[in-house]
Amino acid sequence: MSSLQAVFWDMDGTLVDTEPYWIEAEHELVEAHGGTWSHDQAQLLVGQALTYSASILQEAGVAMGNREIIDHLTQRVISRCRQQIPWRPGARELLEDLNAAGVRCALVTMSFKPLAQAIVDALPADHLEFIISGDMVSAGKPDPEAYHTAFSTMAADHTERTGEELHRARCVAIEDSVPGTAAAAASGMVTLAVPHFTPLPDTGQWHLAETLHGLRTADLQNLLANAPAPITA
Repeated sequence: MSSLQAVFWDMDGTLVDTEPYWIEAEHELVEAHGGTWSHDQAQLLVGQALTYSASILQEAGVAMGNREIIDHLTQRVISRCRQQIPWRPGARELLEDLNAAGVRCALVTMSFKPLAQAIVDALPADHLEFIISGDMVSAGKPDPEAYHTAFSTMAADHTERTGEELHRARCVAIEDSVPGTAAAAASGMVTLAVPHFTPLPDTGQWHLAETLHGLRTADLQNLLANAPAPITA
């Protein structure tokens, strides 16, 4: 069996439970502009690119530019995270186990760099090697660009570091949302979907798990032998 080489982590809803912080910030912003924001509307933005979310908030009555909305929401979520980072069950323990096993890890998120960096900084320095964030790509999830970029970034020095090339079929992406799992699967990586705020269909394109709690490196390794057929994009 081929060994697990790398794990690419989504952030919001997968590594940290920040979706309630985003939804709270969206409610506050829409209401401050005289509009209303429902739970169903908020659910539609889970896992989406922030530029898309900003456009939907504008349709709901927020009279601000895209970047203004993104910066406002991001700062609100960073502020909440400075009070308490809501880690997802089992996420830090799995990261620790992967690190001990020598499996490389990186973050692939649609949040912008300031928030992503705040989360990475709260972890041991060697647990997540780099960040690919929503402000570093031209197309957000469900487009696979972020995962393609992350793979290329890690592949650039993988042979020098390990003596072997990086292969997509030996990489696992962990996601929680419909856009995220679609992006990861389309990148050709083995995808582990751990639904949180939104249900995920069992399409055969990814593996489903109820939680990361109790999962270890060996469990992700086992996914490689039973990976769904890759989707290329």
